[in-house]
Amino acid sequence: MKHEKHEKHAETKHEETKHEEPKHEETPVKTDGKKKNPWMYSTIAVVVLLAIVVAISFTGTGMTVSNKIPSQEAANKTISFINDNLLSAGTTAKFVSIEEEQDLYKLKINVGGQPYDTYVTKDGRMLFTSGISMTKTNQTTVPTTPTTVPPVTKVDKPEARAFVMSYCPYGLQFLKAYIPVMELLGDKADLSVNFVSYAMHGKKELDENTRLYCIQKEQKDKFAAYLRCFVVSGDANNCTAQAGIDISKLNACINATDKQFNITGLYNDQSTWSGGQYPQYPVDAALDEQYGVQGSPTFVLNGQSISVSRSAEAIKQAICSSFKTPPSECSQQLNASQESPGIGPIGSGSASTGSGSCS
Repeated sequence: MKHEKHEKHAETKHEETKHEEPKHEETPVKTDGKKKNPWMYSTIAVVVLLAIVVAISFTGTGMTVSNKIPSQEAANKTISFINDNLLSAGTTAKFVSIEEEQDLYKLKINVGGQPYDTYVTKDGRMLFTSGISMTKTNQTTVPTTPTTVPPVTKVDKPEARAFVMSYCPYGLQFLKAYIPVMELLGDKADLSVNFVSYAMHGKKELDENTRLYCIQKEQKDKFAAYLRCFVVSGDANNCTAQAGIDISKLNACINATDKQFNITGLYNDQSTWSGGQYPQYPVDAALDEQYGVQGSPTFVLNGQSISVSRSAEAIKQAICSSFKTPPSECSQQLNASQESPGIGPIGSGSASTGSGSCS
């Protein structure tokens, strides 16, 4: 399956190589309270201005991407520019994530507790405070209400699959909402985690994908406990201990899986990378092809790919509506707030939307 991509701990893993991508960690940047640009605005004004498409030149004019800079360098430059020129004293923009989208970098930031998307040319010269696609019509770019779940075939025991990349912030967002449903329904439904057939977050993502795959496959009774710990802390070493994972059994599975699917071999041979950018992860390639999985997260319920709000209650309702006879657990209310992207606490409910993806 071909994809054109837009980059929208004692771990038992293979040695990191030079292909490792920069870490995209949230990094606060402080202001000095003194702004040079007269276009300064308060936190309230940010809400208005970030809804309008405006281009601001960083250095000179001309929108060229002939001198592409690394994504993290672009992110750091953008955060500094916003804090030094656009925000009033005492207000700071914080980095959340950055990915490629078409010919731009899409940068997610947090200002005054509110999330915003901005776009930066790949040479780091031009900033756009929002973007509207002119290639698609009748498309809501930022949904603010949960998506209505389309009718799904009712069965005795529903089968749900969450396709993710283990370090994709939006895949993690979905998993945070998915885990309480896994814990609630137990074996009343078949809920699993599957993987997109390429990785966008370096070698660590390949390794964590395989770790998750093996724990789910061979120590499934401990999977939810491990997964809950991992999405909160990102500390695989501590989480395997906390969940009581049999390390010898896990290591044997990881080695066998790596050999079966040639995961490390594909990673080391960059000529096989999708679009020359992302290493393959073929463990669930057949399922990806079957369900048309294009990014993280993708949610498939009873063989049908659907969109659902990234809250535990919304996912529970979707799955429970697909039972012929819902079990009593379906009457239990779960958290109805959308989870936050990335590693962090479950149930924080701080996300304003749940539409982001890594694809």
